Amino acid sequence: MVSKTIERVWRDEWGRLLALLVGQFRRLDLAEDALADAFEAAARTWPRDGIPANPPAWLLTAARRRAVDRLRAEAVAARKEPLLVVDARTQEEAQRAMADPGDQPGALADERLRLVFLCAHPALAPEAAAALTLRLVMGVSTADLARLFLVAEPTMAARLTRARKKLAVAGVAFALPTPERLAERIDVVATVAYLAFTAGYAPGSGPDVVRAELAGEAIRLTRLLRQLLQGYAVQPPSAATQSAPLLDALLALMLLQHSRREARVDDAGRLVLLPDQDRGRWKRGEIADALGLLAGLPDNPAVLGRRATEVRLQALIAAEHAVALRAGDTDWRRIADRYAALDRLTASPVVRLNRAVAVAEADGPEAGLALLDGLDEVMPTSHRVSTVRAELLVRAGRAEEAAAAYERAIGLCTNEAERAHLLGRREALGRDPGRP
Repeated sequence: MVSKTIERVWRDEWGRLLALLVGQFRRLDLAEDALADAFEAAARTWPRDGIPANPPAWLLTAARRRAVDRLRAEAVAARKEPLLVVDARTQEEAQRAMADPGDQPGALADERLRLVFLCAHPALAPEAAAALTLRLVMGVSTADLARLFLVAEPTMAARLTRARKKLAVAGVAFALPTPERLAERIDVVATVAYLAFTAGYAPGSGPDVVRAELAGEAIRLTRLLRQLLQGYAVQPPSAATQSAPLLDALLALMLLQHSRREARVDDAGRLVLLPDQDRGRWKRGEIADALGLLAGLPDNPAVLGRRATEVRLQALIAAEHAVALRAGDTDWRRIADRYAALDRLTASPVVRLNRAVAVAEADGPEAGLALLDGLDEVMPTSHRVSTVRAELLVRAGRAEEAAAAYERAIGLCTNEAERAHLLGRREALGRDPGRP
């Protein structure tokens, strides 16, 4: 019970608590270490003393105390300030930070968005910014980030460390960008939001098939960013004009994918594949909102720009699934054509993998298998290539090869529910090679 509560609070509140601490102490390293110490203290004391009535408030208070203790220790060690001066200053800061941010003049609607912009600073490469934001704002673990970015866990840990140090060296302020600097930050923040959303629906380690709360948070961040852009629509107009189509396309894509959240898992917590989902549980209101956003976007890459065109194509693919009332009504030829255009635009291995599935539906399993050539080398840690290959090999009647592909997928898969699903498919293959 306690461990589940701590895990839930970490997932739901980490970003908000960290943003409050960064806003108070103006030091990312201090805030992050203090909050991690607070969670560690909770893991030690809550089993003994009981879960507090307000776990986030308990953690925030504990983190502030640890931050104050560290500031005092640093000041004493450096012999720069008398201890009483440090005590007085940190007590004043703590009282100020305890105030409701909504009561402070000019406060941001969501302090996490301020933290997103901190991590999306031009001093960082976009991929490093995205990884750092997912770690700090969304609380995604380093292991799950490594899987999301298709790199080894030590590589991701080192990337996060370098990103933190670079922000510290650059002296980046915890503040919103000025209107004239906003446009250069939007693409990175949009990438961050999309990767956060992907993390919610690309199961990581542990038992969860999906993390709908994480995906929902990414949608909320995207909505807030659109509102922020509207506030800057007059100065300069180029920022809103250039970025609005990207954010509209991104929000449409997220809503279409998120609308299926209640049908993705059955009552026993087992993964339900798209063709088998109960489409009556899809959120039709969210689908309608997404289709409305797509209808307002121009079908012109020169007007949209490369990034918005890419996201729009992804959203159009998701829309094809959303408008099909039955799995058999899906227009796979149109989806395959959309994926071909997306593949030409991005040359992404993930896009190629999804294209293979669509082509197999439209033209047969052998055509899909041909598109998988070389993807194992590009995505060596992902189980998804072997999973798709196994499914297509079954359809092609190549049972022995399918069994080997399932074995490889099972060996690479770290999510418990997905692994159970793969084990079931392999066992069913052994019972009847024609019907996994």
